[in-house]
Amino acid sequence: MKKYLILFVFVLSSAIVFGQFTIGPKVGYNASKLSTNLDTVSSTFKSGFQIGVFVRIGKKFYVQPELYYTTQGGVFESNTNNWQQKVSIGSLDIPLLVGFKLINAKVVNLRILAGPLASFVVNKSVKDAGGILGPIETADLNSINWAIQAGAGLDVLFMTLDVRYQIGLNNLIKDINNVTINSKNSVWVVSLGFKIL
Repeated sequence: MKKYLILFVFVLSSAIVFGQFTIGPKVGYNASKLSTNLDTVSSTFKSGFQIGVFVRIGKKFYVQPELYYTTQGGVFESNTNNWQQKVSIGSLDIPLLVGFKLINAKVVNLRILAGPLASFVVNKSVKDAGGILGPIETADLNSINWAIQAGAGLDVLFMTLDVRYQIGLNNLIKDINNVTINSKNSVWVVSLGFKIL
């Protein structure tokens, strides 16, 4: 473990010395929707937010790890039994993105980026609406989820704007009474970051 920490510090120091290192805070808005494979259940979008930090290492080609807290979820509604459930998830997300600068100027950069994301759920809830109990319970929501992000970004001076699409790789909801809901998370994200180094 110690040798990995020393290697990380060495790479980080080299990136700073050669001007290939950027770090800063970021905030964002997201619209998420939980898919469903059941014809009798529909799903709608839910608004959320994210706040955290990003690190960018590299020039034309770069690696961008991030850490942020995000709120996501969706609303399930039965087309036959009149129940409605609002699913809310708060998680610590860690994407590891690889990018390429299509335009690499001093004042303006236009980028593309993609990579995997690990999501660790820190709070979750399922709320019933209309007084009718639905089939999903809070305990049915997974605590660790995986996704892929892809998108584009624009840097102007010290500001960085990203637009991304995120698609879940695993089911967020466990099987309920031997019924697979097959629910994955689809998310549109718009975020604004500020380079402080």
